[in-house]
Amino acid sequence: MKKLFLMAIAALMAITSVKAQNPGEFYLKPMVGGTLATTTGDSDNKMKFGFVGGFDLGYDFSENFALTLGALYTMQGAKKNDDKGNLDYINVPLLANVYVTKGLAIKAGPQVGFMTRAKLNDGDIKDLCNKVDFSIPVGLSYEFSDFIIDARYNIGISKIFKSEASTVSQRNSVIMLTVGYKIPLNR
Repeated sequence: MKKLFLMAIAALMAITSVKAQNPGEFYLKPMVGGTLATTTGDSDNKMKFGFVGGFDLGYDFSENFALTLGALYTMQGAKKNDDKGNLDYINVPLLANVYVTKGLAIKAGPQVGFMTRAKLNDGDIKDLCNKVDFSIPVGLSYEFSDFIIDARYNIGISKIFKSEASTVSQRNSVIMLTVGYKIPLNR
């Protein structure tokens, strides 16, 4: 099944025209997708599935380099036994995009997240959490015919809980997969 899926993606990429980067172009990229999230610091934590949606604003400096600034609503958290922790953020990533070949970019940069919700099962735990979260997203994206598939791993830097709230130093760990559409703004 996995091989069939990879072959279908390769065939799609081969038959679809790949768009080159356009130096001097500003663009908006609405995007939606899913997250697999957990927290580090507790080996019993398991991943949980969530939603991610938002947009990137980008500028192509050259055929090989672009910067993007985004705003993403991201569902994060973790599962442990029968407990489910839901941590929702508005994440603002600033990413450098280095194109290693036409359409394929390696990306990395800083990200700040602003907590909008924190629940453990049905109980609100927002008062126990730090309201701002810093992380480093790293990933790959592939662009074809203005569609962009983006895969990122967000490495959490900030502690989730305030120091007096938890004896375990937990940080966010999030895998994101999104699909977006590139809309040129200055053509």
